[in-house]
Amino acid sequence: MLKEIKKLLLTNNLDGYMVPKNDEYFSEYASPDRLLKISKFSGSAGFAILMKNKNYLFVDGRYTLQAQLESGSNFEILEIPKFFPYDLFKNNSLNIKIGFDPKLFTNRMLKGYFKNTCKLVPVNKNLVDEILPEKHNIKVNNFYNIKNEDSGESLSSKTERLCKILKKNKIDNIFISAPENIAWLLNLRGNDNPNSPVPNAKGIITKNKEVYIFTKLSKIKKIRKLKIYKKINFLEESEVYSIIKNLTGKNFCIDNLTCSIFFEHLIRSSFKVSHFFDPCYQLKSIKNNTEIYHTKKTHIYDGVALTKFLYWAKHNNLKNLDEKKAEKKLEYFRKQNKSYLYPSFNTIMGSGPNSAIIHYRSNSKTNRKIKKNDILLCDSGGQYKYGTTDVTRTICFSKPSKNIKNIFTRVLKGHISVVRTNLNKIKEGYKIDKNARYWLNKVNLDYPHGTGHGVGFFLNVHEGPQGLSKYNKVKLKNGMILSNEPGFYKKNKFGIRIENLIYIAQKKGKLFFENLTFAPIDKDLINFGMLNKVEKNYLFKYNLEIYKKISKFLNKKEKKWLLNFI
Repeated sequence: MLKEIKKLLLTNNLDGYMVPKNDEYFSEYASPDRLLKISKFSGSAGFAILMKNKNYLFVDGRYTLQAQLESGSNFEILEIPKFFPYDLFKNNSLNIKIGFDPKLFTNRMLKGYFKNTCKLVPVNKNLVDEILPEKHNIKVNNFYNIKNEDSGESLSSKTERLCKILKKNKIDNIFISAPENIAWLLNLRGNDNPNSPVPNAKGIITKNKEVYIFTKLSKIKKIRKLKIYKKINFLEESEVYSIIKNLTGKNFCIDNLTCSIFFEHLIRSSFKVSHFFDPCYQLKSIKNNTEIYHTKKTHIYDGVALTKFLYWAKHNNLKNLDEKKAEKKLEYFRKQNKSYLYPSFNTIMGSGPNSAIIHYRSNSKTNRKIKKNDILLCDSGGQYKYGTTDVTRTICFSKPSKNIKNIFTRVLKGHISVVRTNLNKIKEGYKIDKNARYWLNKVNLDYPHGTGHGVGFFLNVHEGPQGLSKYNKVKLKNGMILSNEPGFYKKNKFGIRIENLIYIAQKKGKLFFENLTFAPIDKDLINFGMLNKVEKNYLFKYNLEIYKKISKFLNKKEKKWLLNFI
């Protein structure tokens, strides 16, 4: 595979070729996954540069260990943001030519990666596809509608709000290239992605509320019959340019996160691009009362499933238990609820040294028997009608060492500090992230990922623009949902992470975080002597609330076990 691509470098007069993780929709789940094909790297983010004599794989801190294990034999692994492609080429002349597929990269991506250190050459035929063409999928993934009573807002209301923003900013047309934003705006969902109900589509909205949606027309045969979609123009993606050249106005808004160089070029051929941020991200991030109601309901379902799993795991004799069996058992508990559809991401079920791989995924080669002295890290979530969950619990099966208990407790203290944040004083994610790390940093420990990400309403489990990370300065607002997941990872030894989903509520003008996730945190891993009175009180109230919300769905043994946490 790699040798064949190197031959194509010569054919195309290139010194190198870039392969990203994303597909042309820039969604979380790439299809086809070209990076996996050429590198065997299965993580959700990263990109490769194939040179004539060397291969480079760029990943962030979540994936360095995983990338080394999966791809280290053929690739040099470079960690972002410590290294970028411009570090490789900054001492060379601009004669180095790197090829790329213009449908898979944005201008923002390439400028950030290279900083004008080499010549970037668009190649309209994807070189990976030339060697391994994607198999034609004959299955039609039909789009479907979420009714207003479940979404909390109609299509017309959302379009009205968006168009007011366009007019205010003197924008004549907007190209919506992120499928998740199309899904939110039109109350549409689909089956194009393995862990998300996001339908693959792009769109153009004019300031006069004309709506053009570009997708495979075979997917919308059912929904286009609905009255609410009668005024929408559904077209094949190949018709984008014919629509653009007939639009009126001067200014266009594109999304610099997901509008490819290919489509930006089409738009710039007829219009001035004046804005680079899709307002749908901000609108979508603030959940309405109906969305919060459904999300809360979903988390009760999920909390029951996870609590049953935790009880089962803690009381298992481990004789024949391995990671895959544990993963299937958790999935079994979730499937008992009729609203459950499928996992919201690939379940992370890592035991012992595997738990130190932040986004580990057990497979036939890595699947490990769970041992009595292991730490088990389980990070999982579900897509339900209607809601998206994401939760991590770390558990032990025997008395843990003092060191592990102390580290776990420092992670817990950070976790508690997040949910207890005074949002009336601290409204930026980067400040909360810093507080979450405080107790680990105090003893020179840390974790190589953000403390939290935004979460969608029956959409992507990772959603922006809000987040709790070192660089996120987006103002946190009432109705936003985030994860709260500090952790610690000791290479080849153990991993610890505690994750709840939280949302921002408001009462009497005051903002505060409220837990959505209700499942017990393993008390056997806590050094209670390290918790102060406020933290102990928080833990007591949290466990009491878990019991009140889910105990009626548990059997007698599970209920008795849960009662011990109070």
